[in-house]
Amino acid sequence: MKHRNISRKRAAIAGGAVIALVGAGATFQSANASEEKPQFSVKSLTATAAGNLASTLGDDLGADAAGSYYEAKSKALVVNVVSQQAAETVRQAGGKARLVQNSLTELKSARQTLTTKATIPGTSWAVDPVTNKVVVTADRTVKGDALKKLTGVVDGLGSKAELKKSAGEFKPFVSGGDAIMGGSSRCSLGFNVVKDGEPAFLTAGHCTESIDSWTDSDGAELGTTEVSNFPEADFGLVKYTDTSADAPSEVNLYDGTSQEITQAGEATVGQQVTRSGSTTQVHDGEVTGLDATVNYGNGDVVNGLIETTVCAEPGDSGGALFEDTTALGLTSGGSGDCTSGGTTFFQPVPAALDAVGAEIG
Repeated sequence: MKHRNISRKRAAIAGGAVIALVGAGATFQSANASEEKPQFSVKSLTATAAGNLASTLGDDLGADAAGSYYEAKSKALVVNVVSQQAAETVRQAGGKARLVQNSLTELKSARQTLTTKATIPGTSWAVDPVTNKVVVTADRTVKGDALKKLTGVVDGLGSKAELKKSAGEFKPFVSGGDAIMGGSSRCSLGFNVVKDGEPAFLTAGHCTESIDSWTDSDGAELGTTEVSNFPEADFGLVKYTDTSADAPSEVNLYDGTSQEITQAGEATVGQQVTRSGSTTQVHDGEVTGLDATVNYGNGDVVNGLIETTVCAEPGDSGGALFEDTTALGLTSGGSGDCTSGGTTFFQPVPAALDAVGAEIG
């Protein structure tokens, strides 16, 4: 891994900020699933390779697929299936097959029920492939009739869902931090990118939603917002005013070095990830859910997010989630902090790049 020393000012411009909120150590139970002994050798994979295999198998398995996750300790891809035939396909491909009760189609149906009947501020839900359920989380603001309603909907879903409570409050991380500034608001730069041959950077859409011009922490002009998407998603694109600006594809590690970023990739449940934030600097954690829906309140419902156990605090919004040289996400928001822990959500980078027509590097 190649590291390059960068100045404090350049760190703020280069990719140095970040994200997340820690998932407070959840205990996963899989009483409704049984693990089959593989008849074929299980491949030892990196998290990125496991994600690629999961994508391929997802297409091959069709309706028999029920999600997948990465076992970091064994470096194996575990694929949930609902038939022996599908399990055989997984084993032949080098994955570890696991027979479960709920199909991905059934879990998606449960998510739709939650969307229809329980769209309540302060809630989130995501499919957890480890428990083979949709895990619904209610923050501390959900109480009284709202909590009663949510509990009723979750109970009605039976074995397909479970409800958890968070001591924190779900909210986008907007204030604080020392990265990029728009008026009185502070956010974090995620990743430098190239669009139409010119330099730009990605950050959170809830930051760019109402801010057109951006400066660095010293007040020097950086650029203007060109694309902003919030709350359906949570990403924004800012084009540098200086088209010859030095905008390296790297993330500040806050120890005098930086991490080179060469590509964007999809996150995988179970993957160990890192985020760098201008408020709380560098922290590690694990991906616990994909395609998560979060209701921040005031009508701000964001879909398709990465759920993690990485901590973050105000000012980290928009910052980078990555593994090695691969860009994974942009900090959206969550609950908790880096003292007590919590849950943090990230906008996937590949979807943001596709939407704005840009590329890493």
